[in-house]
Amino acid sequence: MQYKANSPEDYIRQVPEDRQNALKKLRKTIIDHLPKGFEEGIQYGMIGYFVPHSVYPEGYHCNPKEPLPFMSFASQKNSINLYHSGIYAIPEIHNWFVNEYPKHATRKLDMGKSCIRFKKTEEIPFDLIGDLCTKISLKEWIQIYETNIKKK
Repeated sequence: MQYKANSPEDYIRQVPEDRQNALKKLRKTIIDHLPKGFEEGIQYGMIGYFVPHSVYPEGYHCNPKEPLPFMSFASQKNSINLYHSGIYAIPEIHNWFVNEYPKHATRKLDMGKSCIRFKKTEEIPFDLIGDLCTKISLKEWIQIYETNIKKK
């Protein structure tokens, strides 16, 4: 589902009421754990966390006018989805997350390349997501992006 939001707060106000508290808690978890330097805003119709142009003026290779994305989340029709570029780009982080997930959740992991889907808001593993946020610093993400993704 697409929301026409101007800010993270505006986005959360627009989602169904039964999801708002989970999105607020997810947002707080990310803000509390994400390394310094990433900025929050609306990117690609979702609440996103990215490397600002002031730090990485080249922006995203697909659209240099966009800051370099790192992480985002969205309320979709059947789930809340978390997107984390490090899970896609770094096999060690992917493997760590897949191995840790069963320790934090009873439901089977529903995951794509960088997308983790949570069908029940009460089953979102906030502690695990907080740990995931700490795995890559801003400088490390830029280096990983330039080495592994930008050249593809």
